[in-house]
Amino acid sequence: MIAKTNKMTSPETLNLVDQLCERYPSLTTVKPAIEEACNQLIACYENGGKILVCGNGGSCSDSDHIVGELMKSFELKRPLSTEIKQKLASIDPERGSYLASHLQQGLPAISLTAHTALITAIANDIDGEVIFAQQVIGYGRPGDILLGISSSGNSKNVLDACLVAKAMNLKVIGLTGETGGKMKDLCDILVNVPGRRTFMVQELHLPVYHLLCLAVEHHFFGAKGT
Repeated sequence: MIAKTNKMTSPETLNLVDQLCERYPSLTTVKPAIEEACNQLIACYENGGKILVCGNGGSCSDSDHIVGELMKSFELKRPLSTEIKQKLASIDPERGSYLASHLQQGLPAISLTAHTALITAIANDIDGEVIFAQQVIGYGRPGDILLGISSSGNSKNVLDACLVAKAMNLKVIGLTGETGGKMKDLCDILVNVPGRRTFMVQELHLPVYHLLCLAVEHHFFGAKGT
């Protein structure tokens, strides 16, 4: 099932997804889900929300990778607003001007895999299986998105995070292998790439999440977004 937004997919996003499927023809099977994931991410940011990302092992690295692409420039320039630039310069003409010309506009995203002290505290004091769910409780707000990554779709700590996200009225986007595992019942949008072997699934996750980051960046910082 794919939860729909009220907006049509933009021609630019459709073009980017078409290019993705030309490079990776096997992803044609999940093309509608990828398009709607782009729409949901854009809508989230337009409404002042943020993205939470989690996964284990290789998917843990993917979580950090995604946040790195969202929180700074991926492909396009992301200049700060004129208002922020002026305020920085007025507070400190020298250092503020430097920051105004060098900082980039970020798209709020948090990797739930990156906080070692917090994760070990949760594992030690509560339960190692709830390391992501506890962070969703703390960070999540209605309208945010949880992007859960699991090649099998059955990672318990990711499933728990999805369950909590649903309870807190976050949208849930899942990146899984072709079966979707148990995650398919907890996702608003499931991008279940073809493949069952972990490394093959992960090989297809990377171009998918690169496309998601690219589509969002082009929407906000492309010719029409600037």
